Amino acid sequence: MPNPTSRHSKSRRDKRRANWKLSQPVTVLCPECQEPTLSHRVCQSCGTYKGKKIIEVVEKEL
Repeated sequence: MPNPTSRHSKSRRDKRRANWKLSQPVTVLCPECQEPTLSHRVCQSCGTYKGKKIIEVVEKEL
């Protein structure tokens, strides 16, 4: 394949990269403790998923 004969400007390059924005992850409220969590994940504050206790959450002491 042939190579480009002239160089693209910085603005032309940056226009192409303008749509690479990060989006904030979607959170839902846990039905048990009402803390925001990622959907389809075990709640990190109470350890439940779909109403069942999956992990035992231990509070860290400082």
